[in-house]
Amino acid sequence: MKYLFILVILVLGKSDTPPLNKKVVKYIDTVIGKKVDRGECWDLAAAALDYAGAYLDRSNQKNIYVFGKVINPKQEEIFEGDIIQLENVKIEYTKDDGIYTESMPHHTAIVYEVLDKSHFKIAHQNTSFSGKKVGISEFRLSDLKKGKIIFYRPYKK
Repeated sequence: MKYLFILVILVLGKSDTPPLNKKVVKYIDTVIGKKVDRGECWDLAAAALDYAGAYLDRSNQKNIYVFGKVINPKQEEIFEGDIIQLENVKIEYTKDDGIYTESMPHHTAIVYEVLDKSHFKIAHQNTSFSGKKVGISEFRLSDLKKGKIIFYRPYKK
């Protein structure tokens, strides 16, 4: 009986991915390895949100973009299809016995897969590893050394 209770909590405790988020990921599946629009990082998010019928505020593009409702990853679950805006970010991570550092002064990405609550696969373009084409890479919140990361949840236009 104890194990049944735990299973019910595990199943019920995990929320379903919102429908608009699913559409955002469906769009990404069609463009992996391709250049979206001009190949700028935010072009991917704009096209994915447009495909999903989601809101995008284009009024303040020179400073910061608004891709939906702001989500606090410490208090709310992050889903595939959520948009990530990175501002003046520096990350540091270990891979193959080496320490790597990346800087992202102004970058937009999309959560492609949630590996755990602070570890994701992200889709983005205009990167050092995939150029102007859409690529997938891993991203851990624990790798953040400085800067600001804003998560957005898509919502209907």
